[in-house]
Amino acid sequence: MIDLSGRINSQMLPKEPWFPQDKGIILGMPDFHFYHLIEVRYGDLDPQGHVNNAKFLTYMEQGRVFYLKQLKLWEGGSFLNLGIILADVQITFRKAIQFGDPIRVGVCISGIGNKSMTSDYRIEDARDGSEFASGSSVLVAYDYQNKRSVPIPEDWRKAILLFEGQVG
Repeated sequence: MIDLSGRINSQMLPKEPWFPQDKGIILGMPDFHFYHLIEVRYGDLDPQGHVNNAKFLTYMEQGRVFYLKQLKLWEGGSFLNLGIILADVQITFRKAIQFGDPIRVGVCISGIGNKSMTSDYRIEDARDGSEFASGSSVLVAYDYQNKRSVPIPEDWRKAILLFEGQVG
C-alpha cells in the first residue's frame, strides 16, 4: 500500500494474496428476487448432447412469464392481453447445459422507462449457483389491437418497483 508520502509501505501490504469473500459473485450484477426452476428435456438437446443455444432464450422467456404471473401482472390466458412485446434480447453463454442438470432462471426488471423496461436473466445450476448464461431483454408495453406501443401501466410500474425493493 502507499502511505501519505507516496512511498510503498510494505507493512501495509497483505501477507497473503487477497481475494474477495463473495465466492464468485460478480459485484454490480442485478439482485434476483425471483427464480423459476426449469427441467431440461431430451428435446432441448442438440446433436452434440448439450442444450441447444436457442433453448436458452426459451428458458429466459419461461422465467419471464412466471415472473409476470408472480407479480399478478398476467394471470394466464391470451398473450394478446399481456400487453408486452419483445424488442431486443442479448445472451452471453458461459458453459454448456447437459441433460439432467437442474437449472433455474433468475429474472429481474432492472430498468423501467415510459414505454419499455429492461429485464435481466441469469441461468444457473440450481445445485451450486454456477452460471450457464446471463442475458437481458427490452420489453415494450404494446396495444395489440391498435398495433402500437403504449405507456407502461402505472399498476405494473408500482408492482415491479415494490417487488424489486426500490420502493415501499
